Amino acid sequence: MRLLVLFLGLFFINLTTFAQTDENPAVWSHEVHKLSETEYELVFKGKIMDGWHVYSQYTAEGGSLPSEFSFEKAGEDYELIGKTEESETIKEYSDIFEVEETFFKKEAIFTQKIKLLDPEVNQISVNLFYQICKEVCIPADELFQISLDGSGFISEEASLDERSVALGESLKVDLKNKQLLNQDGVTDSEGKSNLWVIFGLGFIGGLIALLTPCVFPMIPLTVSFFTKQTQNKSKGIGNALLYGFFIVLIYFLLSLPFHLFNSVDSQILNTIATNIWLNVFFFVIFVFFAFSFFGYYELTLPSSWANKMDSASSKVGGGLGIFFMALTLAIVSFSCTGPILGGLLGSTTLAEGNVATNLTSGMVGFGLALALPFALFAMFPAWLNSLPKSGGWMTTVKVVLGFLELALAFKFLSNADLVGNWGIFKREIFVGIWVVLFVLMTLYLFGIFRFPHDGPKKNLSPARKIVGLLSFAFTVYLVLGLFNISNLKLLSGFPPPSFYSVVETESDCPLGLDCFKDFEEGVAYAQEVNKPILLDFTGWACVNCRKMEENVWSDPDIYPIIKEDYVLISLYVDDRKELPKSEQFDFKYDSGRVKAIETIGQKWGTFQTINFNAASQPYYVLLSPNLEILNEAVQYVDVETYEKWLKSGLEKHHLSMNK
Repeated sequence: MRLLVLFLGLFFINLTTFAQTDENPAVWSHEVHKLSETEYELVFKGKIMDGWHVYSQYTAEGGSLPSEFSFEKAGEDYELIGKTEESETIKEYSDIFEVEETFFKKEAIFTQKIKLLDPEVNQISVNLFYQICKEVCIPADELFQISLDGSGFISEEASLDERSVALGESLKVDLKNKQLLNQDGVTDSEGKSNLWVIFGLGFIGGLIALLTPCVFPMIPLTVSFFTKQTQNKSKGIGNALLYGFFIVLIYFLLSLPFHLFNSVDSQILNTIATNIWLNVFFFVIFVFFAFSFFGYYELTLPSSWANKMDSASSKVGGGLGIFFMALTLAIVSFSCTGPILGGLLGSTTLAEGNVATNLTSGMVGFGLALALPFALFAMFPAWLNSLPKSGGWMTTVKVVLGFLELALAFKFLSNADLVGNWGIFKREIFVGIWVVLFVLMTLYLFGIFRFPHDGPKKNLSPARKIVGLLSFAFTVYLVLGLFNISNLKLLSGFPPPSFYSVVETESDCPLGLDCFKDFEEGVAYAQEVNKPILLDFTGWACVNCRKMEENVWSDPDIYPIIKEDYVLISLYVDDRKELPKSEQFDFKYDSGRVKAIETIGQKWGTFQTINFNAASQPYYVLLSPNLEILNEAVQYVDVETYEKWLKSGLEKHHLSMNK
């Protein structure tokens, strides 16, 4: 048990670390010192965030990855003089790798002397690969493009045309008081608890999986094996605890590949999550999962996998054998756990924050819920007598899950519709589909119709009647929302926004507010009426954006402030609608990377990144008409905090007017 507690403790430290790495924990710069007509000294400096460290080029083999420089065209345009020298390092023994590691804290300085072979050479490209670690390690690359005479680096890539240069420059705005964005002030209150919410959802998913026919019958069999097949009770309990630990570990390991994707590009998973065709793919997969729960077919991994794992567990024995037993459970239970895990993966793409970190949190919660019964019943075997017998109720659980999978499937189809501007799944159509689904689920629970794998018809159990009544109540709630009698606040973020309606509305902005969807147009109007700006970076598929609009902006104390005292500019960073050809261009970052700006979302996403150094939504900034930042940016916060923030911005705007 102590091993399990230690593992979970380290896991949540790692989650917090991943969640806090939206900023680069190392910031690099370079200098050039001319030593003679042909010799130069190149200096590379890295400022390292507190708590992090970067490994030396010469750290011991067998430990963490060393830093490594690649000097392009070395030996052709110039030659290296000696080795790359380093500033002072720290040495510390690693219990994990059992070697003495060498690394930098706070600052890393590398120095390399070069001698030109071609006197005409005036610029050099150097790439640094390094590993930066806290409780976790993140691989990273840094490209240094160096001008030897300080005249500026000219990329050898195709230069941008004048139109692209002009349009790219137009994205950069002259913000005043930009330092306010980096102050510790009001931030994202949702982000602090989001990991625990996802962990809780994963845990609930694991508890539900326990009630399915693939897992539930395994509990008494496995516990009996551990308690009866060992010579003493304490060893049996220890083996059961180790079995539970390995279950958690297996589901944790399944999430690690997503962190690899994330290390390549911190925004790649969030970008994929708003991709139209990926959302359509999720819709198809979830429908496929749902019909497997309805009993029309069964999802299974190759039986040879389970046979090999089972054989391995009996051959190797000991702790490794128990690991293979846990892996066998994961494989043979896939027909029931697979769709639930798919739902968990889908939910993490809908939630805000780092998708990979969210998924890891949910997977550990799921694994922990699966593991707990094996540990608890091994310690208290008498509890096994209180377990309900396997039966038709497990089929009912699967069917209910099938309806929930279908409901979630239409959320992904709705995302694709919103992002792609298809105009098909308007709010009323989406809610209407959910009404039909939950009507069908209610009818099933009350025995009005049945599915192929249902057993003989029996009297309804009290539990089934209670769930049926809850389903009926939820259906009524949806019907009230369909006819605008209820605003469906409990579902904020799931249905399309209220202005995305089959009924023509006066405004295509949240809550019927007046808003601009172009930054320059909004600023021009703000200057005309001399009102401050509420800059809203949002997204069609952003769940927390809808929650803020429907639960915070709609508050009677906040709505009039936004409507009367601010100019609202809403920029949708996931809008896949193509820009007119005359407005499409290539944007070149300071690093030299070139990005094609072809859609509205790409334009405003790049605008947010280069001006506010942020890439999350919702993201709110208050600006004066002359682009002075009035206070710190906020994200997902409560009503009281948001109201104080809005009023603080107004006060600062009025003070600046009276100066």
